[in-house]
Amino acid sequence: MAGERPNILWISAEDISPHLGCYGDPHAITPHLDALAAEGVRYTKAFATAGVCAPCRSGIITGMYQNSIGTHHMRCDATLPDWLKPFPLYLREAGYYCTNNAKTDYQFREPSPREIWDESSPKAHWKNRAPGQPFFAVFNFTGCHESGIASREKYEQVTRNLSPEQRQDPAAFANLPPYYPDTPAVREDWKRNYELITAMDVRAGELIGELKEAGEWENTLVMFWSDHGIGLPRAKRWLYDSGTHIPLIVRFPESLRSFSRHAPGEVDDRLVSTVDFAPTMLHLAGLPVPETMQGVSFVGDPASRPYAYGARDRMDERYDIIRSVRNPRYRYIRNFDPLKPYYQYMNTPEQGATMREIRRAEKAGALSATMALFSAARKPVEELYDLENDPHEIRNLAADPAHRETLDELRAALRDWQLQIADLGLMPESEILRREKAAGSAFAILHGDGDRSDLLLSLTEAATRASEGPKKIPELLEALDHDDAAVRYWGATGLGNFAAEGKDAGGVMAALSDALEDDAPAVSIASARALCRMGLTAKGLAALEEHLSGNNEWARLEAIIVLDELDEAARPSLAAMKGALRDQPNKYIVRTANKAINDLLGTDNRVP
Repeated sequence: MAGERPNILWISAEDISPHLGCYGDPHAITPHLDALAAEGVRYTKAFATAGVCAPCRSGIITGMYQNSIGTHHMRCDATLPDWLKPFPLYLREAGYYCTNNAKTDYQFREPSPREIWDESSPKAHWKNRAPGQPFFAVFNFTGCHESGIASREKYEQVTRNLSPEQRQDPAAFANLPPYYPDTPAVREDWKRNYELITAMDVRAGELIGELKEAGEWENTLVMFWSDHGIGLPRAKRWLYDSGTHIPLIVRFPESLRSFSRHAPGEVDDRLVSTVDFAPTMLHLAGLPVPETMQGVSFVGDPASRPYAYGARDRMDERYDIIRSVRNPRYRYIRNFDPLKPYYQYMNTPEQGATMREIRRAEKAGALSATMALFSAARKPVEELYDLENDPHEIRNLAADPAHRETLDELRAALRDWQLQIADLGLMPESEILRREKAAGSAFAILHGDGDRSDLLLSLTEAATRASEGPKKIPELLEALDHDDAAVRYWGATGLGNFAAEGKDAGGVMAALSDALEDDAPAVSIASARALCRMGLTAKGLAALEEHLSGNNEWARLEAIIVLDELDEAARPSLAAMKGALRDQPNKYIVRTANKAINDLLGTDNRVP
């Protein structure tokens, strides 16, 4: 340790829930991390801001919520505002040697990993620093990724050195989630998950051993964490505890013991969010935390955060706008696209054995009542779960009068958060693409010059009303006439959600027909969807086909998704969908077109 600057070592894993021995899991074989917890503090209520890696990691590196800075869609490339600096840059300015081995996945182009880190590569290591220089070193274990469960080849490669005593018996698992079929294939996935975690634990032990061998153990804060939950359906990509509850262990050396409220081996039950990691590291290093950071330090004695928030947006080729807020006991979820099924077809998760077992059970009519909840064709608008009594989040209490006060509290907390951070996820991706360059950054679209509070309020209200029922049709018509395209989008979307009632409401179909000519592709596409659902398919399909070959790549994806969701009603556009397989700017358009075409033709819809 140089001067008063502590060394910091991060050991991070991909795609694991708290399936560790120190968290009480009876099947886990994790001696090294259990020992780390015995010497450190184990946080029991740590949560990711997303159920998938890249959006979450963008929040970790910036201390900003991904749906505030425009990094919320999986595999996007946002422009950050000039003032927003990834936190390792502050550490480097203070003299730290900062290394990353080796995952980035930050979802923004600038600054690049080369600019953020002294070294970011598989060879990056704190040992390469100058003598006496404090270090911040990140080692990411990628072997636990969902691909390690899905691919036998990767699983066998990652676990090749495990001994027989470190292997699992699939028949012994007594903790399978009740929303999965209990089949040999599902149990094999769980076996792989645990063995991949054991392989990760071995690697963690090696990294800790390197510190001790170099005499840096008592000079270094060690933090272990995961980017989100287990890489299986209804966990990864989702905002339930199964997708966002993560392990977090911090070992404070003696010199930093004052930052911990607990003695070694104790637990901390305060709420922690991954967006808090950046300000916490600056706090530990004795550096000021920028006022712009939306996370808060979780060490020392700051006021505990009352809520942990989460956001789900585009996952690969599918949009599904979901928001969540978690207090120590309850989780509230708001589905802004409730007409979408839980299990939208997405190429990557469909290849996994557990997802195939779910699909097999669906076709065979063999779903239990609990399994059927998450194979439903649509979702409830609101969900509320008591995690103390319902850890798998099966019993939705949103309609229970006994929990009305909790529902109101968390609903208000979510709305306040969305307004506070300016939730960019409520804006269609094609519209973000249209505005980002002129605004200077994605963040500036809703935070630019001038007061944007009226727009934020109108956008949030329109998005909320779009799923509140046909009684909101008059307000949705007003939204469709708003001067901002993002608000108009939600007006058209909401009218389409209530197609059965809306087609007979005064002026609705005429207003939607006019909106087909809207300059904003998202508004035109949402209006076309609404008209198709109201029976005016010729007019709606013509607009969708036009956007399918337009200049805005995300409008192309939005259009093909609507065509896919229309099922048989989209058959007249089959030729246009086949044309969409060629010369597309991203693979997600091709995947969705393939899915739609194969469904209409009755062929296999598994695509690369």
